[in-house]
Amino acid sequence: MTSLKMVTCISVLLVALFLVSAALASSDSPFIVANKKAVLTRLKSGAERVSVSIDIYNRGSATAYDVSLTDDSWAQDVFDPVSGSTSKSWERLDAGSVVSHSFVLESKVKGVFHGAPAVIKFRIPTKTALQEAYSTPLLPLDILADRPPEKKFEWVKRLLAKYGSQISVISILALFVYLIATPSKSSPKGNKKKR
Repeated sequence: MTSLKMVTCISVLLVALFLVSAALASSDSPFIVANKKAVLTRLKSGAERVSVSIDIYNRGSATAYDVSLTDDSWAQDVFDPVSGSTSKSWERLDAGSVVSHSFVLESKVKGVFHGAPAVIKFRIPTKTALQEAYSTPLLPLDILADRPPEKKFEWVKRLLAKYGSQISVISILALFVYLIATPSKSSPKGNKKKR
């Protein structure tokens, strides 16, 4: 009976070891995280430029191969390409590394645009099917929105809000140094005693 218990314990240990190694092997894969950002720039011609950048991170522990990025959420009747392309591919993305892609579009159509996430496809050597990941979606872009004109001294307000405490400390120190370094204005005639 003891040999049967020993064989059972060994087989349970082997099964457990096999399950743990299978779990570790499946966790040894790429983990793709992508961040999509857009910045609007108003042009004097009455159009607005949209500068889009997408950063793709491999947070996993293995390399992703045949990585491709596609961002087809930009309607061709609203946006005209200025520079770059809405798709890009890389041969590989090593574990812990990052790649970036950017492109610029221009729009003359006024309205709110809701951008869908970009699609990233990649290959893992242990699987035959392509894997998919999605970028973060964009916040709604208000293209050619009516913006209030910037006031004349708005930049002074922003400067004081950002550096106000440093400016006041420097002003107090400068006043103190000025008071110490400047000679007294009392006249020498008034201080002389008559003999």
